[in-house]
Amino acid sequence: MPVYDAVEDFLAALPPMRALAGLDLGTATIGVAVSDPLWCVATPLDTIRRKKFGVDADALEALLASRDIGGLVLGLPRNMDGSEGPRAQSTRAFARNLSARTPLPIGFWDERLSTVAAERALLEADTTRKRRAEVIDHVAASYILQGALDRLRHMKANA
Repeated sequence: MPVYDAVEDFLAALPPMRALAGLDLGTATIGVAVSDPLWCVATPLDTIRRKKFGVDADALEALLASRDIGGLVLGLPRNMDGSEGPRAQSTRAFARNLSARTPLPIGFWDERLSTVAAERALLEADTTRKRRAEVIDHVAASYILQGALDRLRHMKANA
């Protein structure tokens, strides 16, 4: 399945009434979040410790296999000026490689400040430093996914 840069094209490729998964790709971990089938709420799910692509993809596929996932949203780490650096190129490469293994449509969502927002929410919830380190990646994935869900629902409502 192709990888979509434009949110409109990604929306057109998504099957109806299927949950989406959001991914926050880091160098050491992959945060995973999932939505409900109506695309209302993103929920943090898990964090995968990265090894190499094949192992990472296997772990991701196993994690999502038990859920009725209709598409994947990958956080695209743009620079604050909107340009794309090495981390964004790495995310695009991961998406290309993953698209060869899965029939799911894959779209990108600008993840600028998602980890900052997740960290702030965890601090406000008085989460310990140790616990924040354990959950930050999949909480950030839920911020990424929630942003995409809000936009997709708005686009569907105005279609």
